[in-house]
Amino acid sequence: METRRRASPLVAASVTVVAVMTMALGYLNKARCAGPPFDAAGRSEAFDRIKDSAVCYSDIQFLWLDRGIDLHLFPYVGGAIAPDGSLTGGTVEYPVLSGMLMWLGGLASDTDADFLAWSAVLLAPFGALTAWMLGRLGGRVALIWSASPALVMYAFHNWELPVVSTAVGAVAVMATRLPLRLRAVIAAVLLGVGFCLKLYPGAFVLPLAAYVLYGETERNRRDVRGALGVLAAAGITVAAINVPFAVAGFDGWRASFAFQSLRQADITTNSIWYWGVRYLFETPGATPEVSAADDAAFQSAVDLLSPSLVLLSFAGALWVGRRRLAAVGSYPWVQTSAVMLTGFLLFHKVHSPQYTLWILPFFVLLRVPWPVVGAYLLTDVAVGVGVFRWFAALAAGQDARSEETLVVLGVWGRTALLLILLVLFARATMRTPADHRPRPAVRRAEPEEVPV
Repeated sequence: METRRRASPLVAASVTVVAVMTMALGYLNKARCAGPPFDAAGRSEAFDRIKDSAVCYSDIQFLWLDRGIDLHLFPYVGGAIAPDGSLTGGTVEYPVLSGMLMWLGGLASDTDADFLAWSAVLLAPFGALTAWMLGRLGGRVALIWSASPALVMYAFHNWELPVVSTAVGAVAVMATRLPLRLRAVIAAVLLGVGFCLKLYPGAFVLPLAAYVLYGETERNRRDVRGALGVLAAAGITVAAINVPFAVAGFDGWRASFAFQSLRQADITTNSIWYWGVRYLFETPGATPEVSAADDAAFQSAVDLLSPSLVLLSFAGALWVGRRRLAAVGSYPWVQTSAVMLTGFLLFHKVHSPQYTLWILPFFVLLRVPWPVVGAYLLTDVAVGVGVFRWFAALAAGQDARSEETLVVLGVWGRTALLLILLVLFARATMRTPADHRPRPAVRRAEPEEVPV
């Protein structure tokens, strides 16, 4: 890896301070939806009234109810999924470590405002840690993370900050001078923990194993045992975290996965499936019965095509990484991970706004043209603001065409940029702090004296 040169602790500390300030703004934004008066269930009465129009909605505040958090139920163990797809008995729709964070945030909470505040206290250190690591790895360019509008909008939108810190932590460990096998195993454990938070870092274990297999320099010998050790470390980590929950309450543990598999590509998903493929299944002038049949056919197609294309993109990313091996001298595992994530964001049936936090670190770690980074952040703002303003206009019965247009432009603009990023990430090299240091002035050579 080209990441062993690190920025000074002062630079990293400065980036971290900026991140803390940005997250404070993020909390203040979300807190506009929370506070007295509260109803009997501890829900802020302002939440449903202004969450969309004021763009202060958060899943944290929303999930205070209907997941057992307000009742302080220990997650999963006594839960299940009902025939209508709703979760019961403390089960939440996320992997077990995210469920535990949700439970911890709710323990001292009596209202959704308390839950938002305590959740922010739990999550913010992970955002700051991510900023510190990115600052050490990338120098001042880590401000892409720390000063990003996305961190304001999504730091406390959902429970993303811990999982992002595990993915960045794996890269940070691999940038140390520990023996290769040791740091790869530590990184694999971190990615396994990430899988138990939000799944996506688990995909990065495969390119990490390939990196160990082929070694840090081009050579003929293959470290099969080291690669298997990476896979085993990640697998054991995932098993050690999940098995206790599965044993204590299998139905509740399984329900979180079942819930996600049953989710449909609907108005809330911000994906190319809803804003593109759906139209291919619509019958003009259809009766309600025909429309329902069209939607069922559309959802069935998405359930097949979406995971198939995601897996195909993963396989393609691994193949491209193998082809790049000879050019870069080692398997480009960070670049391959970025391509895998981009494929997921393109083809998954759900593209929640906060997923932008997943891809931001790769803009810091990899050399990507600044216009592409800027365009991506702008389209993200268009979606992140536009979709909630659109929901507000629909709920109020107003003309929502301008808000819908903003969402459509954002979704398809982001899609085009993700397609570009597939290519850019595959060919990218790692950033280093030296990329952002002032270049020494080049002294112009004095003209050579010529005898007259």
